[in-house]
Amino acid sequence: MTEAWYVVVVLFVATLVRSTLGFGEALVAVPLLAMRVPLPLAAGLAVLVSTVMAAVIVVQDWRHVRLRSAVQLAAAALPGIPLGLLLLAKGNEQLVKLLLGVLIVGFSLYSLKGKVTLHLREDDRRWLFGCGLLSGVLGGAYGMNGPPLAVYGALRRWPPRQFRATLQCYFLFASFVGLVGYAVLGIWSPRIPALFLRSLPFVLMGIFVGRVLNRRLNEHGFFRVVYAGLVCVGSLLVVQACNK
Repeated sequence: MTEAWYVVVVLFVATLVRSTLGFGEALVAVPLLAMRVPLPLAAGLAVLVSTVMAAVIVVQDWRHVRLRSAVQLAAAALPGIPLGLLLLAKGNEQLVKLLLGVLIVGFSLYSLKGKVTLHLREDDRRWLFGCGLLSGVLGGAYGMNGPPLAVYGALRRWPPRQFRATLQCYFLFASFVGLVGYAVLGIWSPRIPALFLRSLPFVLMGIFVGRVLNRRLNEHGFFRVVYAGLVCVGSLLVVQACNK
């Protein structure tokens, strides 16, 4: 398979995951893309796809967006994005991924066993700030905003369509800021828009198929899938950290 078609296939699968669950495409796209293209190119491409996906989904499902929650999460992410970009340039990538992976896996397995009693019936400023800040750091560094947001949405127990739409409202803002950061740091490559345009029809297909799948999930089954997805995400981060 040529490099260009490899990128197309990876982005379709990643888009399908994100459109179904509301998060997770970067955890699929970045590691797989990095096997064939340089990491800065892989991360930049993932952020560009994230921006376009978020815009399409928000237009589709704007009625289901919890706007206040999305705005507060985005505001909390603002100071985290430059910290993440700095981490990308100078930080210890392995240590960050290891700690994050262990935390995500532990929390998700605990949740799957039904032992989590915490239910945020209203927005909680501490959880909003903590999850928003961490998502900004991870988004700026690796284009991986999703896991902290998924944890917050799961604790709020938003219905599947609301969960998906609200996270996309956040992603639309955060991904755009991330794109600006890549340009400012000089890590933007002309290959990014070229590969993106080739993949765009398959990205759009993934968005619409994922929307159908999202609507077919009931609330209980949806959150079990979310936590199972987070276990996979966390495990992948641990494997990546240990293999470098």
